[in-house]
Amino acid sequence: MFSKKLKLNQSFFIKILFLFSIIFLFLFSPVYAGLFDGNPQIVDKLNSAFEQIEGWLLKLATPAAAVAIAVGVFMQKFSFGDEERIRIAKKLIRGTLFSYAFILVLDLVLSAIQTLLK
Repeated sequence: MFSKKLKLNQSFFIKILFLFSIIFLFLFSPVYAGLFDGNPQIVDKLNSAFEQIEGWLLKLATPAAAVAIAVGVFMQKFSFGDEERIRIAKKLIRGTLFSYAFILVLDLVLSAIQTLLK
Protein backbone atom coordinates (compact mmCIF):
# COMPACT_ATOMS: atom_id res chain seq x y z
CA MET A 1 0.00 0.00 0.00
CA PHE A 2 2.75 2.44 0.98
CA SER A 3 4.86 1.63 -2.11
CA LYS A 4 1.83 2.23 -4.34
CA LYS A 5 1.33 5.69 -2.81
CA LEU A 6 5.02 6.40 -3.21
CA LYS A 7 4.89 5.45 -6.89
CA LEU A 8 1.86 7.68 -7.40
CA ASN A 9 3.62 10.57 -5.71
CA GLN A 10 6.75 10.02 -7.81
CA SER A 11 4.78 9.93 -11.05
CA PHE A 12 2.85 13.05 -10.02
CA PHE A 13 6.13 14.82 -9.18
CA ILE A 14 7.62 13.81 -12.54
CA LYS A 15 4.55 15.10 -14.39
CA ILE A 16 4.66 18.43 -12.54
CA LEU A 17 8.41 18.75 -13.17
CA PHE A 18 7.88 18.03 -16.88
CA LEU A 19 5.09 20.62 -17.06
CA PHE A 20 7.20 23.32 -15.37
CA SER A 21 10.18 22.56 -17.62
CA ILE A 22 8.01 22.95 -20.73
CA ILE A 23 6.60 26.23 -19.41
CA PHE A 24 10.11 27.43 -18.54
CA LEU A 25 11.38 26.61 -22.04
CA PHE A 26 8.53 28.49 -23.68
CA LEU A 27 8.91 31.53 -21.43
CA PHE A 28 12.66 31.95 -21.69
CA SER A 29 13.44 30.67 -25.18
CA PRO A 30 13.90 33.33 -27.83
CA VAL A 31 11.08 33.41 -30.33
CA TYR A 32 11.98 34.69 -33.77
CA ALA A 33 9.66 35.75 -36.52
CA GLY A 34 11.39 34.21 -39.51
CA LEU A 35 9.75 36.32 -42.21
CA PHE A 36 9.83 39.64 -40.38
CA ASP A 37 12.69 41.81 -39.20
CA GLY A 38 10.76 42.94 -36.11
CA ASN A 39 7.82 41.66 -34.15
CA PRO A 40 4.48 41.16 -35.83
CA GLN A 41 2.00 43.95 -35.28
CA ILE A 42 -0.25 41.90 -32.98
CA VAL A 43 2.69 41.05 -30.71
CA ASP A 44 3.64 44.73 -30.44
CA LYS A 45 0.05 45.63 -29.56
CA LEU A 46 -0.14 42.89 -26.92
CA ASN A 47 3.19 43.94 -25.40
CA SER A 48 2.11 47.57 -25.18
CA ALA A 49 -1.26 46.54 -23.71
CA PHE A 50 0.44 44.44 -21.01
CA GLU A 51 2.81 47.31 -20.20
CA GLN A 52 -0.17 49.65 -19.81
CA ILE A 53 -1.98 47.17 -17.57
CA GLU A 54 1.17 46.79 -15.45
CA GLY A 55 1.41 50.57 -15.10
CA TRP A 56 -2.25 50.85 -14.10
CA LEU A 57 -1.85 48.11 -11.50
CA LEU A 58 1.12 49.91 -9.96
CA LYS A 59 -0.79 53.18 -9.96
CA LEU A 60 -3.75 51.51 -8.25
CA ALA A 61 -1.68 49.50 -5.76
CA THR A 62 -0.02 52.55 -4.22
CA PRO A 63 -3.18 54.34 -3.01
CA ALA A 64 -4.79 51.02 -2.07
CA ALA A 65 -1.81 50.18 0.15
CA ALA A 66 -1.92 53.66 1.67
CA VAL A 67 -5.62 53.31 2.48
CA ALA A 68 -5.13 49.85 4.00
CA ILE A 69 -2.26 51.08 6.17
CA ALA A 70 -4.30 54.11 7.26
CA VAL A 71 -7.22 51.86 8.19
CA GLY A 72 -4.86 49.65 10.20
CA VAL A 73 -3.38 52.64 12.01
CA PHE A 74 -6.79 54.08 12.83
CA MET A 75 -8.03 50.67 13.94
CA GLN A 76 -5.05 50.37 16.26
CA LYS A 77 -5.42 53.94 17.52
CA PHE A 78 -9.14 53.63 18.28
CA SER A 79 -9.08 50.10 19.69
CA PHE A 80 -9.23 51.45 23.24
CA GLY A 81 -7.06 48.65 24.59
CA ASP A 82 -8.89 45.76 22.89
CA GLU A 83 -6.12 43.24 22.25
CA GLU A 84 -7.98 41.50 19.43
CA ARG A 85 -8.41 44.72 17.44
CA ILE A 86 -4.77 45.67 17.98
CA ARG A 87 -3.69 42.25 16.73
CA ILE A 88 -5.95 42.50 13.66
CA ALA A 89 -4.65 46.01 12.93
CA LYS A 90 -1.03 44.86 13.12
CA LYS A 91 -1.79 41.94 10.80
CA LEU A 92 -3.48 44.31 8.35
CA ILE A 93 -0.53 46.70 8.31
CA ARG A 94 2.02 43.90 8.02
CA GLY A 95 0.10 42.14 5.25
CA THR A 96 -0.31 45.36 3.32
CA LEU A 97 3.39 46.16 3.51
CA PHE A 98 4.37 42.66 2.39
CA SER A 99 1.87 42.73 -0.47
CA TYR A 100 3.01 46.12 -1.72
CA ALA A 101 6.66 45.08 -1.45
CA PHE A 102 5.84 41.93 -3.43
CA ILE A 103 4.21 44.01 -6.17
CA LEU A 104 7.25 46.29 -6.37
CA VAL A 105 9.70 43.38 -6.43
CA LEU A 106 7.61 41.63 -9.07
CA ASP A 107 7.80 44.74 -11.24
CA LEU A 108 11.59 44.81 -10.85
CA VAL A 109 11.92 41.12 -11.70
CA LEU A 110 9.71 41.45 -14.79
CA SER A 111 11.68 44.44 -16.04
CA ALA A 112 14.96 42.57 -15.45
CA ILE A 113 13.70 39.56 -17.40
CA GLN A 114 12.47 41.84 -20.16
CA THR A 115 15.89 43.51 -20.33
CA LEU A 116 17.66 40.14 -20.51
CA LEU A 117 15.42 38.89 -23.31
CA LYS A 118 15.99 41.93 -25.53
